[in-house]
Amino acid sequence: MRLHRRLVLAGLAGIAAPARAEEPIRLGLLRTLSPAPLYLAQERGYFAAEGAPVVFRFFDAAQPIAAAAVSGDIDVGITALTGGFFALAGKGTLKVIGGGLHEQKGFDLTAVLVSRKAYDAGLTSLEKLGGHSFGITQFGSSFHYMIGRLAEAKGFELKSMSLRPLQQIGNMLAAVRSGQVDATMAIASQAKPAAASGEAVIIGWVGDHVPYQITALFAAAPMIAKREAALRGLARAYQRGVADYRAAFLAPVKGPATVAAIADITKYVFTGDPAAAQKITEGIGWYDEGAALDVADVKAQLAWFQAQDMVKGPIDPDAIIDTRFLPTR
Repeated sequence: MRLHRRLVLAGLAGIAAPARAEEPIRLGLLRTLSPAPLYLAQERGYFAAEGAPVVFRFFDAAQPIAAAAVSGDIDVGITALTGGFFALAGKGTLKVIGGGLHEQKGFDLTAVLVSRKAYDAGLTSLEKLGGHSFGITQFGSSFHYMIGRLAEAKGFELKSMSLRPLQQIGNMLAAVRSGQVDATMAIASQAKPAAASGEAVIIGWVGDHVPYQITALFAAAPMIAKREAALRGLARAYQRGVADYRAAFLAPVKGPATVAAIADITKYVFTGDPAAAQKITEGIGWYDEGAALDVADVKAQLAWFQAQDMVKGPIDPDAIIDTRFLPTR
């Protein structure tokens, strides 16, 4: 009996222990349409297939995503590059590694929305925004950057405007609808219904005047240093999601691929909304092939925030961008 037990134990010891499952990558993002390729990659099993399983961590604004990456609460994030992001990245804690949503001419992504009262009083074009009140989430936000770039493009003084930090996108939309601010910005799925109701008027689209890398993929420094292989797997899966997104929404002809993509995306946004398909197709933005990053524009954004004194001290733009994982534009 003892001999039998020893043989059994010896046999068990000879069996190799199962390989440890790859620790999931914690990815921070907003629950909006903008990171749709990531939804597709998750729903279609691309992350798992690449040996880089992902769990989503949803946030209410861009800046907390960057802060969560620095604190170690997430490993990777995708969101707008804000003044706060650049300040953190300048300390060596974050690296931009790939592209995301890109404001592009001909794509109705971010609208400049004017209150009915302000429009009737003469605020009928982008060139007339100077001197008016404008709702943003926070100083240093992507909305702050966009209105600043529009001011340069259209020849009005940003300093002449009264920028109102309203903290949340929903507050911005409510403020322009009620006339508490003269203008704001809103994504197409929010701006178009507001315009259709007659409560506000769309006077322009940001991408038609200021094309730029509105969101980007970034990683925390420890993720890059310690889990490079997993990060490369995530990048490959992300590229597959972007390829599916482009085939479904950016190709000239829409068909079964579009229907299937909408079904996967609505598991994350517009869930249960009977108008989900319309809101998704009307709110589609541009993703470059291969999730390529517009490096020149990221550097231009950093320079703008530095010029506005929202990012202190010298920062080498090449030091906050890592192009090993995804292509560049």
